[in-house]
Amino acid sequence: MRKIARATLAVALLGSLVPASGVAAAGSPVVEVTPEVRHDTSPPLRGMQPASPTAHQLTEHPIRLTRSFAGPDLPDGALQSSPAGPAAPTTPGLGFAGVGNGDYGFAPDAAPPDTNGAVGATQYVQWVNESFAVFDKSTGAKVLGPLKGNSLWAGFGGDCQANNDGDPIVQYDKAAGRWVMTQFSVSTTPYLECVAVSQTSDATGAWNRYAFSYGTTQFNDYPKLSVWPDAYYVTYNIFTNAQSYAGPKACALDRAAMIAGTAATQQCVQLGSSVGPLLPSDLDGSTAPAASEPNYLLTMGTNTSLNLYKFKVNWATPASTTLTGPTAITVPSYTLPCNGGGTCITQPSTSQRLDSLGDRLMYRLAFRKTADGVEHMVVNHSVKVSGNNRNQVVGVRWYELRSPDNGATWSRYQSGTYSPDSTNRWMGSVAMDKNGSIAVGYSASSGSVFPSVRYAVRAPADALGTLTSETIAKAGGGSQLANLSRWGDYSAMTVDPVNDCTFWFTTEYQKANGTFNWSTWITSFKVNGCQ
Repeated sequence: MRKIARATLAVALLGSLVPASGVAAAGSPVVEVTPEVRHDTSPPLRGMQPASPTAHQLTEHPIRLTRSFAGPDLPDGALQSSPAGPAAPTTPGLGFAGVGNGDYGFAPDAAPPDTNGAVGATQYVQWVNESFAVFDKSTGAKVLGPLKGNSLWAGFGGDCQANNDGDPIVQYDKAAGRWVMTQFSVSTTPYLECVAVSQTSDATGAWNRYAFSYGTTQFNDYPKLSVWPDAYYVTYNIFTNAQSYAGPKACALDRAAMIAGTAATQQCVQLGSSVGPLLPSDLDGSTAPAASEPNYLLTMGTNTSLNLYKFKVNWATPASTTLTGPTAITVPSYTLPCNGGGTCITQPSTSQRLDSLGDRLMYRLAFRKTADGVEHMVVNHSVKVSGNNRNQVVGVRWYELRSPDNGATWSRYQSGTYSPDSTNRWMGSVAMDKNGSIAVGYSASSGSVFPSVRYAVRAPADALGTLTSETIAKAGGGSQLANLSRWGDYSAMTVDPVNDCTFWFTTEYQKANGTFNWSTWITSFKVNGCQ
């Protein structure tokens, strides 16, 4: 999400408009076909110098959504209130510091860190507000960085080079063996998304670089990018003039052109303000969906449903691109935490509460097609477990959705709310390995537990809707103070593309009491039984 300072003007959105043949929401949606602003190829990143610490301190504030469809306060219909057993055995891998306070010469200059990362063939890349680093995945040794996010666009020209605004995402395109990195440029207009695709599986090499515009009124907040065979899909929360929520925008970027380093376009559909934030489906594993399948977009509906959209891009004939939906998927009842997704997460020795960001699904919506032809999607969000107002216990609600028919129909296979004690668990990320085991990583905090990094897992034979083997990957040593409530805004659980078994999770924690002194941790592990 964006920092305090914003520049706004009132000019029409760039790009031609092509009628869409699909029905996405009330009204008549159109497909916006927009060429890139510019593209080029970078020199190798390995020649860059580490970023110098900055003295200024910035903060971010949530741009709140209007969620009149949040529904009444309901008891949790999938609560796991005690540890399940027997525990699914896990094997720990690496655990090492990510980019954070005092690590690798880094000093935070924004909050929250928007921690995310991805694992590739030989490297792990982590990106936080507003720097990234490359690590050797076999040793955890730093290979490159931290570098300022916009150093990836050095020499590119324009605002992608000039601005380092954050809200980053790093992905690994497993089928192509390429890295994909993106952040927005929104401190000046036009509002841009800056996207780079590596030329090889080495993140320290050269990159194909792009800038896409959303004009001077559509502030493209909270971008979430996924990898799909026919496009890189990205979703935004659009705020008109960076103020009022206009609804989510779903865009398809021309993956084939960006891998080749040639001119690329994007096709976008803007949905209405009654639709909550969307997540695009992100491909895991070595089996691709059928060529005819769309990308799946998911959002929270009522507090007894999720809403599914289907986005199928047609690069040859944009008029045939469709975005259809929503289809409601019934889920056990839940209540948004912290009075609609706000701030109520407790910490030790302070009255300062942390933000739950519980008004949206959390990154990623991980898709996998297994050998039996069944398709799976796993996703999570935060929910209220008990209590009221500022005194609530918050848990992680996770889902596994399944389709037996190449995505024609989807339904909930299992779900659970993990809250085995009075500690808050939130800001989660979830993924599935090739064996069908599920891992959920999250932050944990309470009046007696400093904000920490944890994860829990389940094996395929475990009771449906349950997690076991909670592991403290990194215990916190302090609380976040001084009226700084933002935490997250997201984390990342990814699966190693080489063995398709090892989970990698990254998120933030506090080493000591303070403000703008967050740290991050990167951890890996396997659920036993995955060969």
